[in-house]
Amino acid sequence: MWNKLVAKLGAQSIYQIFPRNFTPEGTLAAAMAELPRIAGLGFDIIYLTPLHPIGKVARKGPMGSPYAIADYRVVDPALGGEKALQDFFAAAHKLGLLVIMDVVYNHTSPDSVLVKEHPAWFIQGADGQPGRKVEDWSDVVDLDFSSAGLREYLITCLEKWVRLGADGFRCDVASLVPVDFWLEARRRAEAIKPTIWLAESVHKEFVAYLRQHGHYAASDSELHAAFDLTYDYDGREFLDEFIRGSASIQPYLDFIELQSCMYPADARKARFLENHDQARIAALVPQADRLRNITALWMLLPGTFFAYMGQEWGLTQQPDLFSNDPLDRSQADGDFLAFFSRMQAIGKQLRALTTRYAFHQPALGLVLAEGFTGSRPVFTALFNLDGRRGQLNTEKFGLGALSGWDVLAGATFKPAVSLKLSSEPLVLVAADLAEEIITHQP
Repeated sequence: MWNKLVAKLGAQSIYQIFPRNFTPEGTLAAAMAELPRIAGLGFDIIYLTPLHPIGKVARKGPMGSPYAIADYRVVDPALGGEKALQDFFAAAHKLGLLVIMDVVYNHTSPDSVLVKEHPAWFIQGADGQPGRKVEDWSDVVDLDFSSAGLREYLITCLEKWVRLGADGFRCDVASLVPVDFWLEARRRAEAIKPTIWLAESVHKEFVAYLRQHGHYAASDSELHAAFDLTYDYDGREFLDEFIRGSASIQPYLDFIELQSCMYPADARKARFLENHDQARIAALVPQADRLRNITALWMLLPGTFFAYMGQEWGLTQQPDLFSNDPLDRSQADGDFLAFFSRMQAIGKQLRALTTRYAFHQPALGLVLAEGFTGSRPVFTALFNLDGRRGQLNTEKFGLGALSGWDVLAGATFKPAVSLKLSSEPLVLVAADLAEEIITHQP
């Protein structure tokens, strides 16, 4: 499965673009003009939300969801059409960026080409018409993967996009589509060229719900047979509870350790704080110092850091999925952008060097993260997630004196066991790695 594209996923970062709302123009050409800036932020992979025409029947909002697809074989003319996508691929590749496309194979719009031409390829509702498994998803109907014809049709669509220039796929609600289909789809795509596969796995509670109602739902561990990366939704409720203030961060840190031993050794998680389905982290964590701390922590977690467009500016506006709602760039926070850019470069380097992690919570709201290559220390980092003040005696918690090169401050951190808590994240690298890290700073 692993190839030169995915071998470094632990050290790479993904930037998600919703083309319709990324720029005022809402086109692929306008988004293409942003690629040098995104590459300059240190991102490696561009993920494009669905690019196909949107259905009109049962449409939500004035423009509809890009996940209610009318035709898998066409690029929406409103985005610029197929030529614009080909140009986007070429421009990204010239900058060393890879591009993955969103694949929505659990469902189509009710007026899709497939509903009209192959109604038997859909699950049937009580009225004998194409139906759905989740009633709240009222703008779509669900495909039935018992049909060999459907499987072949969908895979040939993937082959088309790989030949056009796609470097892989982000697969929407991948857990609801049989893993054996994904395995065959990947085999066929990689017969053309190596590809990256990111699964939008779902909350474990949703897996349980679907199974209880007699529907297929794959666990994350099953998906890793076909995918390089899965979403971090299996532990998302722990993060949500922490942000709401109803729990500490410790359950989430414990779950990271559980993930490391219940999934395959080469499995990777996409670590995100926000995406098109989640509220902006800057809106949930409006305090600037707390936002910097949680962002820095997420950039150092094991896996692949995954950002949503505009996150680098600390935007609080979440673009509406169903209407024309472009990013409000006038609200961009230049100070946060500078921090984000620097921490992104640091995080990528440290994740590339780290093979083992340890997390501690010496006090509520304080997270101490350690990275190692075998037994060799790589970094020690302290994150003040709740804006705590006072002194921290590291010996009291069995941590010893902290020391190393402070990569954010650009100075040597003198060994200390009693630390005055700062509102800023503290990231220390081992002395013997300092020169290497400094050399690669932006």
